[in-house]
Amino acid sequence: MKEIIVATNNKGKAAEFEALFEPLGYKVLTLRDLPHIEEVEETGVTFEENARLKAETVSKLENKMVIADDSGLVVDALDGRPGVYSARYAGEEKNDDANIQKVLDELADVEEKERTARFVCVLAVAIPNKKTKIFKGTCEGLITKEKMGENGFGYDPIFYIRDKGKTMAQLTKEEKNQISHRANAIKEFKEWLKSGGME
Repeated sequence: MKEIIVATNNKGKAAEFEALFEPLGYKVLTLRDLPHIEEVEETGVTFEENARLKAETVSKLENKMVIADDSGLVVDALDGRPGVYSARYAGEEKNDDANIQKVLDELADVEEKERTARFVCVLAVAIPNKKTKIFKGTCEGLITKEKMGENGFGYDPIFYIRDKGKTMAQLTKEEKNQISHRANAIKEFKEWLKSGGME
């Protein structure tokens, strides 16, 4: 089985990548499987810079193909925040509930039609001795007034998808993997793979 390294320690992200890559015949390894590699500090100011930094750093260390994603929530009424700071929006410790509460507090006086937002995912694929490839996916939605749903992770409980009439956290894993920002970025990546991109 071919191996693919995904530069993340996030269990939720790892599970989503596994579900998407296993049918293609890839075994997904994450940074949890490579304890000798320290987490790469995300010093970029855009999703693309952070994804590229993580993928290229780990690829150089392991001399293997590495995928890294940087993703987050972009809220129009908050001038694009939390953006690249999505994971630590409420403080240095990654805390989904605190992050969600901060967004809800900041949007407290914003009416529904102004609560537009999107999840953005940028995938960087670093291959030794080749130029890093970038793939991008988005998913449009609205920020709810309160949390709804038990599935997913991160901001999923407050991200409402009009077409589905549900929040991301109310979708099944299968439903989410068809429409999520990460799934859309991976669809682009798969098309590239099929067209012989890695050869």
